[in-house]
Amino acid sequence: MKKICCILFLLLAYYSCEKENKVEDEISKIDVNLLIERFDLAFSDANPDDLPKLKKTFPFLFSKQVPDSVFISRMNDSLQKELLQEVKTKHHDFSSIEGEIKELFQHLKYYDITFSEPRVITLTNDVKYRDKVIVTDTIVLIPLDNYLGKDHAYYANIPKYITQNMEPSQIVSNLASDYAKRYIYQSSKKTLLDDMIYFGKQLYFKDKVVPFKSDEEKIGYSLEQLEFAQFNEGQIWSNFVENEYLFSTDSSLPGRFIADAPFSKFYLQLDRESPGRLGQYIGWQIVRAYMNNNEVPFLDMMKKDAVEIFNKSNYKPPK
Repeated sequence: MKKICCILFLLLAYYSCEKENKVEDEISKIDVNLLIERFDLAFSDANPDDLPKLKKTFPFLFSKQVPDSVFISRMNDSLQKELLQEVKTKHHDFSSIEGEIKELFQHLKYYDITFSEPRVITLTNDVKYRDKVIVTDTIVLIPLDNYLGKDHAYYANIPKYITQNMEPSQIVSNLASDYAKRYIYQSSKKTLLDDMIYFGKQLYFKDKVVPFKSDEEKIGYSLEQLEFAQFNEGQIWSNFVENEYLFSTDSSLPGRFIADAPFSKFYLQLDRESPGRLGQYIGWQIVRAYMNNNEVPFLDMMKKDAVEIFNKSNYKPPK
């Protein structure tokens, strides 16, 4: 009997893999109209006489409340010139990231027939790293000075748990995060479980639209941090259950287990070894379990209630 179950499991895994391969083959054939517009390079190479042309091409980047003298001053500012040069050096070849953005858009068009490719524009934003990317229906802005590499001198005063994700490899993952927010519907977050499922949906969205990215790139962990979460998943879950955190409305819990932080706060010895956002990681595994155990189109799942997803997930952490 045990042998039969093993064979059935292998057959199921094989056919599931075959199905996924066919879907990815279909997606790879979808036409995408993508042109990366390098405003950062255009501004870097411009002189004051070029300002009217830049304003005509990129009117949304020039506030009417700001006089031209301010933009001309930026053109001549030595620090701005240095920043633009650093971006130009790091991102002189944008082809691999452009390829990943194309794949993201192919997946979005496959799962959502209403999706229309936006204008994609790169620029600088004075290292405002909390604005990783900006996504609207018609325009995507990518501030490339947020992706100069985790050890760049500009990031010396930024916490390491933030700079570890200021890598070019995170651009498409951050774009997918912002697109996910546009598809998630969830009643106002009140409990820790609400937050966990919200971010679990966001991460599962990445499973579907950027499957070519690794799990550590999707969640923004190092490999060691991901392995910690995987190895300790059962212990983390037990801690949440035993302390009755899941349905708690304690406002301190999101800060301890959901928000960006150098580590999660169980108030145990393992805290300093742990990565932050372990509540997001567990939420991801619950959503994955739900999708594995229920026949639901994934965009429909994005609108499901957190408690329904949890109850129907049959989630069991590995022992």
